[in-house]
Amino acid sequence: MIFLASSSPRRGDLLSQIQIDYQRVQTSVDEYQQAGEASQDYVQRLALEKALSGLTHNQNKGLVLGADTIIVCDGQVMEKPKDKQHAQKMMSLLSGNTHQVLTAVALVTATQQKVKLVSTDVSFKTLTTQEISDYWETGEPLDKAAGYGIQGIAGQFVTNISGSYSAVVGLPLYETKQLINSLKGS
Repeated sequence: MIFLASSSPRRGDLLSQIQIDYQRVQTSVDEYQQAGEASQDYVQRLALEKALSGLTHNQNKGLVLGADTIIVCDGQVMEKPKDKQHAQKMMSLLSGNTHQVLTAVALVTATQQKVKLVSTDVSFKTLTTQEISDYWETGEPLDKAAGYGIQGIAGQFVTNISGSYSAVVGLPLYETKQLINSLKGS
């Protein structure tokens, strides 16, 4: 059994998919990119901070997994949308473009820390203004990086993916299993 430092239902579903028993644990992490912080460093820092926060809330017991996913398009980190206008602006940037989805996974115990970064390229078809507006109205963009979920309605916009599909959903299954095995064996 591991402890999952995430409230994401998708991450829980993905762990279940690879038959990992888990229990959720509380975290409290401020998610903001520091001045001058590279996107790769940012996502890895957040994943590690979430795992460490979960370990603290768990009184330094057990194996705790933290993860974070960000989207980078044209060098710009795209967070969760603040409102409809913000979501539409991000979807317009993704339209007809290829972007990177960076997902970091961190596993920690009281004595060890391991972090793995996975980068996946995702290409979108060119979206019409109406498609972007209609997508917002579904409610799906609200809690997702760059305002889209590949596993949902937005999957129809994806023309190509190069890398890990599960990482785009929120947890790279292969790398997560490898990290778990490496810490369980030590």
